[in-house]
Amino acid sequence: MKRVIRKVREADHREVGATFGRFLVVGGISTSVHYLVLAAVVELLGRSAVFGSGVGFAVGAVVSYLLNRRHTFRSDAPHAQAVFRFVLVLAVGLGLNLLLMQVFTARWGWPYLLAQMLTTGLVLFWHFAGHALWSFTHRKPL
Repeated sequence: MKRVIRKVREADHREVGATFGRFLVVGGISTSVHYLVLAAVVELLGRSAVFGSGVGFAVGAVVSYLLNRRHTFRSDAPHAQAVFRFVLVLAVGLGLNLLLMQVFTARWGWPYLLAQMLTTGLVLFWHFAGHALWSFTHRKPL
């Protein structure tokens, strides 16, 4: 934890802003891929929307990993380490997504699309922090 706090304090805030901008662009690309695959699976292959969304999510996640690793975070972390961490950060993000949607819709009665927009925005910051501070970091051996 001390290492994370030190890393945040020492960060060049202009560079963090630029990295966050790249993260948003990559997120837009991977989300677009997700939706394109979803539509193709449903419209061209005649499969269910749930199946198509799952396939789209998986393909979008691969695109997200590859682009974030290379362009957003410019990481040299070994793939085995980075993929494992990337998936764990996504899994926590999914849990946060489900929890926030439960609170916003079931408890507070918000419309689901409004709830999802706010949830997406909040979880986005988790994903950025998790990937920047853990998924794509690599400690070089002494």
